Amino acid sequence: QVQLVESGGGLVQTGGSLRLSCAASGRTFSTDSMGWFRQAPGKEREFVAVISRRERTIYYSDSVKGRFTISRDAENTVILQMNNLKPEDTAVYYCAADPLDYTSARPDDYSYWGRGTQVTVSA
Repeated sequence: QVQLVESGGGLVQTGGSLRLSCAASGRTFSTDSMGWFRQAPGKEREFVAVISRRERTIYYSDSVKGRFTISRDAENTVILQMNNLKPEDTAVYYCAADPLDYTSARPDDYSYWGRGTQVTVSA
């Protein structure tokens, strides 16, 4: 059974840091693009970052560029290091996998999703 499980969320003050981890299981994900998305209450799910299967391509949304870093920690683990967090970063963060390695910012291009982890940044 394919599963993506996010961890590392929590409550942090403005300017703080969190390290999100996504553990994938059920098959190898080394050939997938792996992405992070987030969804705040009342808003649509939005793209945060994506890393291609050989780490040759990495994209960030403009809102997190320079503050967040996506990386692959192991064959089936993806990390999102979040620094200098702001209240507008508050959301549920989701990990997703795209077997076709499109390195896309579109949620519809991803076949597998985790259940999310809550990140709350206090002012």
